[in-house]
Amino acid sequence: MISTAEQRDLLNYLLGFITDNRRKKFTEVLNRRTRHLTIVLEDIYQSQNASAVLRSCDLTGVQDVHIIENKNPYDINPDVVVGSTKWLNLTKYNENSFNTLDAFDVLRKKGYQIIATSPHEDGYTPENLPLEKPIALVFGTEKTGLSPEALSHADGFIRIPMVGFTESYNISVSAALLLYTLTNRLRESEVDWQLSEVEKDELLLQWCRNTIQRVEVIERDFEERRKQK
Repeated sequence: MISTAEQRDLLNYLLGFITDNRRKKFTEVLNRRTRHLTIVLEDIYQSQNASAVLRSCDLTGVQDVHIIENKNPYDINPDVVVGSTKWLNLTKYNENSFNTLDAFDVLRKKGYQIIATSPHEDGYTPENLPLEKPIALVFGTEKTGLSPEALSHADGFIRIPMVGFTESYNISVSAALLLYTLTNRLRESEVDWQLSEVEKDELLLQWCRNTIQRVEVIERDFEERRKQK
């Protein structure tokens, strides 16, 4: 494992293989990325809808997605994500037959409040959900919604007000509406929602590795140059 200083040297080296326009785009995106808000998908089996959620996360600046696999493994639909996964950090929870509470425990230890999305609960709306504490928005399946355990162990609920006959939006639309409203509210608030400089460097290194062709060869060359110093 390389030190922080060595990682920074590697990043500076790899940036030499990135065009000026791409470096500018990376900087612009990083300055609007957040981990103050994260998304949790519980046991989603419709890959096209779950993949659309990932695309919305990238487009609204949400960096991390937590995927709980109880009965249903999550398969990315490449036609829907349109490459967005290489810009995101995905964490899967699938070691046990039921992983929801394990995921909640991990998120709470990171300081998140667990907010369950449900049209049936008398909860917050996107306009009045408190933003001061980091938020993990939890989404369930189209057919049955969140598990009883997810609902009973949530710290709060959020719903999207509706005025029609249909019971609810589908998951991809719900996520897009919530993410758009909440990230805009965050950016207009005084909450410290941005990434730290260390986090930005870590992601920048990750993105360089994901976009530079034959990056393994380039990194080996960097290592050889470092050893010769």
